[in-house]
Amino acid sequence: MLTAVVLICSVLVTPNLRDCDETNARAVMLVPEEFASPITCAMHGQAYVAGTAIGRNLAESDRVKVVCRPRQPSEPPVAERDGDQLDQARDPRAE
Repeated sequence: MLTAVVLICSVLVTPNLRDCDETNARAVMLVPEEFASPITCAMHGQAYVAGTAIGRNLAESDRVKVVCRPRQPSEPPVAERDGDQLDQARDPRAE
């Protein structure tokens, strides 16, 4: 199963999006779902960020990068993740 990590990076910091990672991203979001397919993972990652206040207020220099990877051992399973913490970037008007 794959986890989607959404990175918001500025081209001012990382002109090449390939260099954008969790250490230099302006914002990092972990999608609270797991996916069997990389395509499904990427699509849900894009949709997730679009539903957040961060996603709706991107700067002109911001770029979105979705990284689909196996869940890291240090990450809790989806069922145990704190929804309040994961959804803190969500705009309450969008729900």
